[in-house]
Amino acid sequence: MRMTLLRTFSRLDLSLDLVLIIKHKIFTIINSMFSFRFKILLPSLFAAMFFLAGCNSSTLFTQAVNFHNYWPKDKAAKFVVPVADTLSSFNFYINIRHTGKYRYSNLYLFMQTRFPNGTYTRDTLEIMLANVQGKWLGKGWGEIKEDHVLLKSKLRFPMSGDYEFLIWQAMRVDTLKAIRSVGIDIEKR
Repeated sequence: MRMTLLRTFSRLDLSLDLVLIIKHKIFTIINSMFSFRFKILLPSLFAAMFFLAGCNSSTLFTQAVNFHNYWPKDKAAKFVVPVADTLSSFNFYINIRHTGKYRYSNLYLFMQTRFPNGTYTRDTLEIMLANVQGKWLGKGWGEIKEDHVLLKSKLRFPMSGDYEFLIWQAMRVDTLKAIRSVGIDIEKR
């Protein structure tokens, strides 16, 4: 009887050792998977939180006019923006989409703003599209580049109503090639 009891305990010890080894392996695998996922997910989670925290602006207006690579001097991009909020400040952006075949490093624009009361202003703008070395400043892969240029920050509209923005190309050519579109974004700060 004693021999049978000893054999049973021996088998139990062997089984317990095997169970402990298997349990240890399983926990090691789970911990390594968790730590790998934790190392990947935690920075991604923080990046998403910072991105969302930085995106607290709301868009008042965004629109673009397509020119299909040919922008005649006499064709204006027209944007009518309804404004009701005269207390908040806004960021005003001009968006330019062009191809790599654009011949110049800059783009001159005429911009006319008509206020709701009928008065208007006219400005000449220069948008830099490439640096001194000829590298495009806009973002994008391949042939098309997009420039998102801050024109005015902390802009406050003086009165409510419809504002009309007209933008013409002001380069010294009658038809400007390789400009795909021109647009504006107005975002609440």
